[in-house]
Amino acid sequence: MPDIPVALSTASVYPENCAAAFQHAARLGYDGVEVMVWTDPVTQEAGALRALSELHGIRIVSIHAPTLLISQRIFGVDPWGKIDRSLELAHEVGAETVVLHPPFRWQKEYARDFADGIATREHDSGITLAVENMYPWRVGGREVEAYLPHWDPVSQAYDHVTLDLSHTATAGSDALAMIAALGPRLRHLHLADGLGSMKDEHLIPGRGSQPCAEVLDALVHNGFDGSIVVEVSTRRLSVEQRELALAEALAFCRLHLAAALDEGAER
Repeated sequence: MPDIPVALSTASVYPENCAAAFQHAARLGYDGVEVMVWTDPVTQEAGALRALSELHGIRIVSIHAPTLLISQRIFGVDPWGKIDRSLELAHEVGAETVVLHPPFRWQKEYARDFADGIATREHDSGITLAVENMYPWRVGGREVEAYLPHWDPVSQAYDHVTLDLSHTATAGSDALAMIAALGPRLRHLHLADGLGSMKDEHLIPGRGSQPCAEVLDALVHNGFDGSIVVEVSTRRLSVEQRELALAEALAFCRLHLAAALDEGAER
């Protein structure tokens, strides 16, 4: 297998909690966990997270800062405060990466210094800050630009980027072209799928229209040295169905990573 860790996002087990995510990840053979900072108090407490990591023998590869629309009051309301507390949490649990979303359009002051603020904090902390690609909102048949400076990070001055394949589906973006354009700036992948609807679907990879297998192939051949995180929606499934879905996602990822490595060895 390529030396690329495949982790499970705690968001993938919702409505189960963070502790359940560690259990699923360990039982299924994931290499790590990405912690989505959420209303679950365990996701906000370094000591509790370290205890779960030690209990299950599984590391925390990344922290997802609470920069979603529905997590605007977690870690306070100041956007830079949220990032700083997420960096502190990452440092305390040994995570190498913090994933964050670009500013919302109404966060004009935050957006004005966003790229510089990210670069400064990354330099000072030694932790990678990987800005995630988003998508335009669609209201009444019209596209609404909800993010500043833009939902597409490719042309922005970010040193590191997270590519989310559910978001590329919703945006109608070309994931493979984004990978080529980002080059070594791509440091983190949210592996999911989508059918291109208005909803951010986060389907199991292989169940949508995104080139998930080709993306994994490209990562191997480009020498990607970040992490892959399975971030899918299983909220309507039973616990048993959820575990099968998460196992399917991991198998899909490992199968195509191994195939890409074999192909490269034959060249």
